[in-house]
Amino acid sequence: MAENKKEGTLINCFFCRHFYLTGRVKSPYGCRAHGFTTFRMPSVDVFEASDEDCALLDRREPDEHPHDG
Repeated sequence: MAENKKEGTLINCFFCRHFYLTGRVKSPYGCRAHGFTTFRMPSVDVFEASDEDCALLDRREPDEHPHDG
């Protein structure tokens, strides 16, 4: 029996304004838009839970740093 598992585009959260580093060892990555922290890229958890790519991606400018407000 063939498995019909949908594949995502693997969004890189490092380029999103909502992404942040938590400083915690067990859940170093966070997403402000979705309101959770995780041990892997937040977009992976979003895809795993919904079978859809993250719709809240808000690309930051190349010169914009994650800690700038």
